[in-house]
Amino acid sequence: MKTLIRVFFLCLFFISFNLSAQDKITLSGTITDSSSNETLIGVNIIIPELQTGTITNEYGFYSITLPSGNYEIQISYIGFTTITETLELTANLTKNYRLEETTESLDEVVITEKIEKLNLKKPQMSVNSLSIKTIKNMPVVLGEVDVIKSITLLPGVTNAGEGASGFNVRGGAADQNLILLDEATIFNSSHLFGFFSVFNPDAIKDLKLYKGGIPAKYGGRVSSVLDIYQKEGNSNSFHMNGGIGLISSRLLAEGPIKKDKGSFLIGGRSSYAHLFLPLFDIDSKAYFYDLNTKLSYNINNNNNVYLSGYFGRDVFEISDSFQNTFGNTVLNFRWNHLFSDKLFSNLSLIYSDYYYGLELSFVEFDWVSGILNFNLKYDFKHYLNNDFKLEYGFNSMYYNFNPGEINPTTETSGINPYKLIDKYALENAIYIDAEHKINNKLSLSYGARLSMFHRLGQDELNIYENNLPLTFNEEIGIYEKAEPIATETFDKSDVIESFANLEPRLAVAYQLNKVSSIKASYNRMSQYLHLLSNTTSPTPLDVWTPSGKYVKPQLLDQIALGYFKTFKNNTFSLEVESFYKTIKNRIDYVDGADLIANDAIEQVILNGEAKAYGLEVLFRKNEGRFTGWLAYTLSKSEQRTPGRTDVETGINNGKWYNTAYDKTHDISLTGSYELNKKWSFSSNFIFQTGQPTTYPNSQYEYNGLVIPNYEARNSSRLPSYHRLDLSANYNPKPESNRTFKGEWVFGIYNVYGRKNAASISFRENSDTGTNEAIKLAIFGMVPSISYNFKF
Repeated sequence: MKTLIRVFFLCLFFISFNLSAQDKITLSGTITDSSSNETLIGVNIIIPELQTGTITNEYGFYSITLPSGNYEIQISYIGFTTITETLELTANLTKNYRLEETTESLDEVVITEKIEKLNLKKPQMSVNSLSIKTIKNMPVVLGEVDVIKSITLLPGVTNAGEGASGFNVRGGAADQNLILLDEATIFNSSHLFGFFSVFNPDAIKDLKLYKGGIPAKYGGRVSSVLDIYQKEGNSNSFHMNGGIGLISSRLLAEGPIKKDKGSFLIGGRSSYAHLFLPLFDIDSKAYFYDLNTKLSYNINNNNNVYLSGYFGRDVFEISDSFQNTFGNTVLNFRWNHLFSDKLFSNLSLIYSDYYYGLELSFVEFDWVSGILNFNLKYDFKHYLNNDFKLEYGFNSMYYNFNPGEINPTTETSGINPYKLIDKYALENAIYIDAEHKINNKLSLSYGARLSMFHRLGQDELNIYENNLPLTFNEEIGIYEKAEPIATETFDKSDVIESFANLEPRLAVAYQLNKVSSIKASYNRMSQYLHLLSNTTSPTPLDVWTPSGKYVKPQLLDQIALGYFKTFKNNTFSLEVESFYKTIKNRIDYVDGADLIANDAIEQVILNGEAKAYGLEVLFRKNEGRFTGWLAYTLSKSEQRTPGRTDVETGINNGKWYNTAYDKTHDISLTGSYELNKKWSFSSNFIFQTGQPTTYPNSQYEYNGLVIPNYEARNSSRLPSYHRLDLSANYNPKPESNRTFKGEWVFGIYNVYGRKNAASISFRENSDTGTNEAIKLAIFGMVPSISYNFKF
């Protein structure tokens, strides 16, 4: 393995050296929004004569190497006026551009010809981007714009239903998604138990969802990466914007610290529906609040620094007897440094904390748990020449897991203080990625990530006979917890268990003609953290645990193949992808597993395997007054957990069973229509196959107790899910030159009032004595109205 790694990096070094020797003239710089000085991500820099180009990176920087000569340069970006100029390139040139917003009303989902041609050539696939303007135009529940629910309208992405946390990608679990906000890990992406996401749309600049073909700079999860960047703030002038809704409001302020050099951004949101509950004699509360901040400063042409943060909390109270508080805190200091016109670097120091607190006044104790994460990462992007680019870097993450701590809240409490054993871990990785244009038709992206995980010492670790924390009782055919035969104590600096995995990545694109291409990708990924949850979607109480002596890391292998085509001068586009992935060491829980306050989680889990495969179709209309897309996914997601020996039954008798996030059919139809400059309309229609579930199929009586007997795991389904949403945006004075501008947003969620089942439970009717099924539905039809403003 070590020899293979050395050979791989040596080959890339010689390739980069040879290509660097062929360098000619480099044009580089930064592209910003002229009105705010905000750097722009993904701006296209095109040289039509050479039929080549590049795009700006996450910090607005670009670099392109060309032969000397006179060239027409085109700078284009959605929603901004295209710049076209002729440059004489005789020596390396640094050229910054400031783009002006177009005066005409444009929809952000428009894709121009140049952008689409560039995407057809790039090997990157299984990636979806949504602009914030597009997300804000979508109808949403209770009038609150939601990033997470918006991406579930894309192919291959679903969730566990209304009011459910997280999202599922290509048949994967919610804990298998890496969610990044300004490069910091977000461990819980939901407010109010899944009704809203933690992302304030006013503060977001760019987002990308990687479902496959994931670049080597990302790691640590086996399903997807959701990469979100916050805005930097306006360094030209002070501005504010916000919105007032029925249950929540938001306000964001941005302006210069020093004009054209530094900026600040601060934004906050809060819900307030709980303030009206006392009017209905409801002595309970449920609300959230969060804060986004960012400071940016341009030291000189080669150095920029950023300090960004997020703080969010949810509070849920029932009378004076119960209070639940949970949320994320992240802080990130970043330094961008330009070593040369070809070498860009970003150094990040990141702090991330997820906190969960539960206070039970009626039993006089409180409970606290959480996960703390420190991350140091250093990334480089090397523009060796126009046909070859390298990205490489490293990162090191330290984890402190607090599974739970209980303390009495009064002197009369009958609860004794108790602390579950803290766990510690260190995760390191180095990576290198190459983007290589072979010729005008063939492009490659290839690289590797070497990840290393060290489970560090803890106060006590159970030792079991034959290293089996779970035993199988053959007589009654069930798994039982094994009694530890001893415990072992470690210092925090000790290494209990170590893992190392080489994660190769490969993607290829072949352009069939000017309007179509085929792409393929393969990637292996490792996940060393596990979310302890046996519910269909994560809950705030769920606890993360690291891999170790009894819990092995998850290992993914995924292949994908796609066909991409544009029609009628890019008015329409079609993306068709198929995928197949397998996951090793996916844990599952034995029947009756107790996960809460469990200091020996290894006693209730078994390692299994999972697989998912499917077909995704995305058909888009990109231009005109009416724009939108149709997304369809046909997929299968299964899991198998066989016994460890021939006599063990495993879970579900060792047979494949549907995962809780298997959705055979998933259809999303999204459309927007601009009637005129005052009125625009949007709609969504969603249909999904019902979520897998397990029902009782018989019952028996024992000592006067009625005990249900259940069918095979996840062999039934809830009824199919579908709904229609509508919204209308009204701008009363679109032609106004006033500083203050406002618009009204009207929406109806679930227009025809479908009572979609969140769950179905069974009980005995007290009057008739017969069993009956009870359906729980979260929402019927929900109208909303909100007012957005900026000045």
